[in-house]
Amino acid sequence: MATMATVPSKTRTKPNILVTGTPGTGKTSTASLIAELTGLNHINCSALVKSKQLSTEKNDEYDCLMLDEDALCDEIEDTMDVGGNIVDFHSIDFFPERWFDLVLVLRTDNTILYDRLQKRAYNQKKLQENVECEIMQVVLEEARNSYKEDIIHEVQSDNIDQMESNVERVQEWLKAWVPASSN
Repeated sequence: MATMATVPSKTRTKPNILVTGTPGTGKTSTASLIAELTGLNHINCSALVKSKQLSTEKNDEYDCLMLDEDALCDEIEDTMDVGGNIVDFHSIDFFPERWFDLVLVLRTDNTILYDRLQKRAYNQKKLQENVECEIMQVVLEEARNSYKEDIIHEVQSDNIDQMESNVERVQEWLKAWVPASSN
């Protein structure tokens, strides 16, 4: 991974980071570790959708909740405007671009991803579609279409060593981040 660019926020005194990737790439583990080591607030969108019932219905075919994007954005908007958050979620194109200073896209080898999703007891259709999404770089392309290229960083997330290295890189990026008001 190249050195992470530092793009200052126009209003926040602390940055917001988006950790995204196909389900099973390690978003929640990575975001949790970053939060633990930095004191930033971890927003696990999947857990929030369940706990606050921010879904419109259940999709039985994929055994998942259908997200109410507006409700999720409304739920976290004030927190995001303050800054100092690490958001983890697999779907990202509906989040306002202004919210994020760094977008970390986790990628995982397909064989490893398949095994992880199988351990989660994903049904075959859901498992296959998620592996295909990883092969086709769906989340990476969604990030590229939704955010400025200089804040997007694609990183490998096959094992604990890679996760720890990714977290260290984010910690270094945080040390260099300067709010726009400081310029």
